[in-house]
Amino acid sequence: MPDIPLIQAARQNLDRPAVIASEGRFSYRDLLESSAKVAACLLNGSADLEERRMAFLVPPGFQYTAVQWGIWRAGGIAVPLCVSHPWPELEYVIDDSDAAVVVAHPELADKLKPILEQKNRRFLMTAEALGAGPASLPDISVNRRALILYTSGSTGKPKGVVTTHRNIEAQAMSLIAAWEWTAEDHILNILPLHHIHGIINVLTCALRAGAVCEILPRFEAGAVWERITRGGLTLFMAVPTIYAKLIAFWEAASAERQNAMTAACSKMRLMVSGSAASPVSVIEKWQTVSGHVLLERYGMTEIGMALSNPLHGERRPGYVGTPLPGMKVRLVDENGETVKPGTQGEIQVKGSAVFAEYWGKPGATKESFREGWFCTGDVAVVEKGGYRILGRKSVDIIKTGGYKVSALEIEEVLRTHPCIKDCAVVGVEDPEWGERVSAALVLNERNVLTLPELRAWAREKLAAYKVPTRMCVLEDLPRNQVGKVTKPAIVNLFKAGKGIESC
Repeated sequence: MPDIPLIQAARQNLDRPAVIASEGRFSYRDLLESSAKVAACLLNGSADLEERRMAFLVPPGFQYTAVQWGIWRAGGIAVPLCVSHPWPELEYVIDDSDAAVVVAHPELADKLKPILEQKNRRFLMTAEALGAGPASLPDISVNRRALILYTSGSTGKPKGVVTTHRNIEAQAMSLIAAWEWTAEDHILNILPLHHIHGIINVLTCALRAGAVCEILPRFEAGAVWERITRGGLTLFMAVPTIYAKLIAFWEAASAERQNAMTAACSKMRLMVSGSAASPVSVIEKWQTVSGHVLLERYGMTEIGMALSNPLHGERRPGYVGTPLPGMKVRLVDENGETVKPGTQGEIQVKGSAVFAEYWGKPGATKESFREGWFCTGDVAVVEKGGYRILGRKSVDIIKTGGYKVSALEIEEVLRTHPCIKDCAVVGVEDPEWGERVSAALVLNERNVLTLPELRAWAREKLAAYKVPTRMCVLEDLPRNQVGKVTKPAIVNLFKAGKGIESC
């Protein structure tokens, strides 16, 4: 029976360890057997899911992996849900993807009850899915759609980025080649598994290479350091915010403890930072802490990873290296003409790793490509033989803590608050978070609103990383002659610091 490459590779490593998590230690044989049970349960007597969407809310771990693989082996499209999202965001993803089935871990099932009680969708607990009997599984072509990940865009609501099994294979194999993954590698995953960084760069690369992926259910600096200190890890990947928190924990530790943590880091072969630019201060301090110069790379949900600093050779802070294997990258000006080295331009990418479409949005898909090149919206310059990212073309995209969020989406939600007449959301540069989500508010007459009150209200409607951490109240928003809000002026207000509430 033809299988996708990920399954074929697993069959070559049956008795090797695959996943270590809170549920225990599991081999590739265990993963194949459990994912086959999930697939059988999802099929429910049918021959093939035929690309029906399967949403799942499962904590990071072995069950997450088995459910993801089970969806793929049954012919479905996996739609991972974020365990920390409030129910309005979960509802949006389930509705937008038109998920036919929702799988949930018992610990998280209550989060979905307000949604599923109103909708005619099949609902499964992980125990039921993992307890199914054997079934005949369909042949899966690499050209099938496999995964929908939701990413914020400049137009507001998140868009579903659709990748095929061929796209996923290209994304993983590019990194396996560039970073020299082998079956002897052992990586610790502390990244969320609704985001490409954790799903592809860590989990999929590890399992495609026949390596071990050890998964912590959530990030906690002390737990990460404890695991690193025990040894046996060869790879570690995180976002700049996490490295900053690990540095702070190290600095607060005793000299003896610091020495043990540093010694353990030095035994790893590679540490990678991505999803946002790492401040030079973080890179320099992490080198002191760990002995490693962080390898920075550049990518996004739609393309996987496109650029990387070298595994062997000089890594320069502020630069993201050169194109990865199988990726074509160019910089173009506003007229679509390729620019010369030293001249800034928009990053455009082409290659088999590039996504297939935005789910249900053919217009947005068409607009995002120019002559077969995907337009990233990121601006860069090539200097000293490497790419240096300068920022986003759109002021309405904020990069915070490794996440890309839409200012317009946050504004749309904030305007539903009974005290808020108008608002503008901006990203303000921050050494720990990259940018902090900052909201300028115009309140209705005689209303008062504090930042803690706003955050408590917003947490019920927005993912935690989208909730503003800074706020100011204005009589009116600054506007240009045609009435458009001038967001650079708002950024300057926050930088000045007068009348700003922060947490």
